[in-house]
Amino acid sequence: MNLALHGAIEQGLLFAIMALGVYLTFRILNFPDLTVDGSFALGGALAARMIIEGTNPFLATLAACIVGAAAGAFTGILHTKGKINGLLAGILTMIALYSINLRVMGKANLPLLREETLYTFVKGLNVPNLAVGSFMLLTGVALVFLVGIYLLKMIIDWFLQTDLGLDIRATGDNSKMIRSFGANTDTTTIIGLSISNALVAVSGAWVAQYQGFADVGMGIGMIVIGLASVIVGEVLFGSSSIFRATLAVILGSVVYRLVIALALQAGLNPSDMKLITALIVIVALTVPTIAKGVWKKQSFRAAKGGNGGA
Repeated sequence: MNLALHGAIEQGLLFAIMALGVYLTFRILNFPDLTVDGSFALGGALAARMIIEGTNPFLATLAACIVGAAAGAFTGILHTKGKINGLLAGILTMIALYSINLRVMGKANLPLLREETLYTFVKGLNVPNLAVGSFMLLTGVALVFLVGIYLLKMIIDWFLQTDLGLDIRATGDNSKMIRSFGANTDTTTIIGLSISNALVAVSGAWVAQYQGFADVGMGIGMIVIGLASVIVGEVLFGSSSIFRATLAVILGSVVYRLVIALALQAGLNPSDMKLITALIVIVALTVPTIAKGVWKKQSFRAAKGGNGGA
């Protein structure tokens, strides 16, 4: 693998944090949350601004997590208390965050090229690359990212097994039933959206520090990329349990980035990335359906042939 593919793996692990947030709303809470496009840029914008002003990058990333949770809570309150459709509530928050992000940054783009960031911290650890002979599998940076994202996955898996996590899962499965048991679905919806967008904002903060700048438009299309990672992961690796589903989301994010990197290496224009993303999602959604139909036809023909022979 060349440097481009190793970079794609590192990016895939960083964007996996965002994909886990999308998984929580899309699969667990069953909520069409478009806040993601705004909260991703919000995390990057706030972290970049705070780092430039001298804040420790760990504290800046923590602050991004908090404001991301606040953005998700705002969408949840609009939906549950304001009785606004969930899709529209997310769109309204996303639009509002665009102006807020410009306010936070002061301009459309903030460079971080000479600043101490989490990325420079991770590089400074000098973790050796993982190699087999002369073939490098993972860079030292990717190994650190991998350990971090796995710990985060384990925390999410644990949370979804707690009473609150089970309430959030039940809200997504059947909100009427869980309300009949006395649970407050408004609260579980708000908490679920808060956790999801906190993860998305942390991903935005990490990506901004990794790429060396924050841009007001860096969140555009993030919801589609997150959905692509979730769907590709589920199709390729399955989702029969929470452990397997969250692992599939992480691997799906890495696979998505590798496909994008291979497409660029094949000579496609970077402006075609939105088209490639749409095609990846379409293929991931339709191939299992087609394969299932073919399998059913073959089973039917085999059964018919067996009956005819008898």
